[in-house]
Order: sequence, then C-alpha cells, then structure tokens
Amino acid sequence: MFELGDLVQMKKPHACGENRWEIIRLGADIKIKCMGCGHLVMLSRHDFTRKMKKIMQPAAEVDPSTEPEYLVPAEIKRPRL
Repeated sequence: MFELGDLVQMKKPHACGENRWEIIRLGADIKIKCMGCGHLVMLSRHDFTRKMKKIMQPAAEVDPSTEPEYLVPAEIKRPRL
C-alpha cells in the first residue's frame, strides 16, 4: 500500500499550492510533510487513507538530489520502543 518515504498526492492541495507530500511517520497516526513548504501534518491512519488520492513515487524511486524538502528514510528518526 504505502511505505515510509513515499511521495503521495492528497485530494486537496496544501495552502502553499503544492499537492505532493512525503510520508515521514507510520503507525496508528501518519505524519506527512509538504514538499513545497515543509509543513508537517499528522493524521490518523483512517483519515489519511480517506484523503490520499494516489502514490506518486515510491520511496525507492525518489531522487533526493532533485527534491530539496525530501528526507531519506534512513535519516528519519525512529521512535525508541
């Protein structure tokens, strides 16, 4: 379905005009980051799946050199359990 680091398109664009978001946290809640301005939004998994339109690029296909706001999944802080 979707994984950490994927670029997704939401049904409605962000206020900055960008409609691409990066998934930076997965769990019961999902945290996404706007690829235009870097704004962070946390949604419940249910709300995220309702509001997501499609996966634009899986994490394996994203070129970090062309995306200035992209966080490589290896650089994302993992929660301590």
